[in-house]
Amino acid sequence: MKKMRQLYDLLLSASKAHARWEYETSLTIVGSRKRLLILGLMALPALLFAVAFAADPTGGGLPGMLGGKEAYTPAFYDTRIFLFSILIGLCGGLITGCIGAGGGFIITPALMSAGIKGILAVGTDLFHIFAKAIMGTTVHKKLGNVSVPLAIWFLVGSGVGVTVGGVINRTLYEINPLLSDTFISVVYVILLAFLGIYALVDFLKLRKAGVDVGAHHGESPHGVEAASGKVGLPARLQAMNIPPYIRFDEDLVPGGKKIPAVFVIIAGALVGFVAAIMGVGGGFLTFPIFIYVLGVSSFTTVGTDILQIIFTGAYAAIFQYAIYGFIFYTLAMGMLLGSLLGVQLGALTTKVIKGIYIRGFYATAIMAGFINRLFALPKKLADMKYISLAPETGKILTTIGNWAFFVVVTIFALWVIGTFVTRIGAFRGTEA
Repeated sequence: MKKMRQLYDLLLSASKAHARWEYETSLTIVGSRKRLLILGLMALPALLFAVAFAADPTGGGLPGMLGGKEAYTPAFYDTRIFLFSILIGLCGGLITGCIGAGGGFIITPALMSAGIKGILAVGTDLFHIFAKAIMGTTVHKKLGNVSVPLAIWFLVGSGVGVTVGGVINRTLYEINPLLSDTFISVVYVILLAFLGIYALVDFLKLRKAGVDVGAHHGESPHGVEAASGKVGLPARLQAMNIPPYIRFDEDLVPGGKKIPAVFVIIAGALVGFVAAIMGVGGGFLTFPIFIYVLGVSSFTTVGTDILQIIFTGAYAAIFQYAIYGFIFYTLAMGMLLGSLLGVQLGALTTKVIKGIYIRGFYATAIMAGFINRLFALPKKLADMKYISLAPETGKILTTIGNWAFFVVVTIFALWVIGTFVTRIGAFRGTEA
């Protein structure tokens, strides 16, 4: 049970690290007129087609890469689905901004619930993350933190992992699109069940204790020890005699630290594989693996993580999905617009809402995502003739899962936005 708890803490740390990157990137974009202009130019094709094809709900005249009917049937582009993508991005951003964790977990399930094929949902989410990375990165300010050897060996591994993950997703899709959807749904069911149950247990314990906590989950207490490389797994890995070695943290530790390159390659492969399979971004696992497994200092990890997410995200989005036609450009732009707004509103709202409530919604949202994918599985398995199930029963289960998911996320979004609007005076300093 202790090992399971440690795994949950690792995944939660990964989610927090990605949320911090999302928030910092969003601030960088909205705080720069130049970047906002670039965002407007990137979103212009989607906005123009939203107007031009408003009277043509089939979207038949759109180019395939933007979401034309021929490429994306039945979930092809029209104005409604573009607006829906903005709402999905907004809700994901609200969760990220409010909770500091977990927002990225709802994007792919939400897109799949809206009728988007699983492989398109994964590819589109990766492209949305990559677009945000190239627009909002602050890597030029943190290049001094980057360990070039760490980054190079890590990218070697992530390239392998992304390639394997992309090939698996595409192969399953070519065999049977339903098989691809089912595989992605199963991955999310397992992950969201694990995260959701632990998050719900934590929330209930805190509520029973009657104490309030910060909106964002606290940092793991053993992070500093792990990064020091003097205890636990990092110390054992760094002590192994497996050349070649990578030296890092020379500016922080006399003589620096060293670790066999093979472990960095394995870490990169794992991160790349998960990113390509789930569409959650290359930086999702990098931060906790660097600190808690490899023993890299947080100072070095930050710069190296920002650098690798650009290259890992680019390779995954473009070379594993975009060139094969699995990017829904108009949806990606809609999600980007929505998430930039959602992150800002969510982060501001944490100043006037008790953290215990926000944590409760986080656990509920994750569980809703779990139920959504779990209830979608029976129909997919029946359609592939793996189980016997009446078609109407499968549709009912899928509908229940969709409603459960969207009702919970909508309530959370309305609550956050309503709180922001009603307490806007507090943000301006006009309320006590």
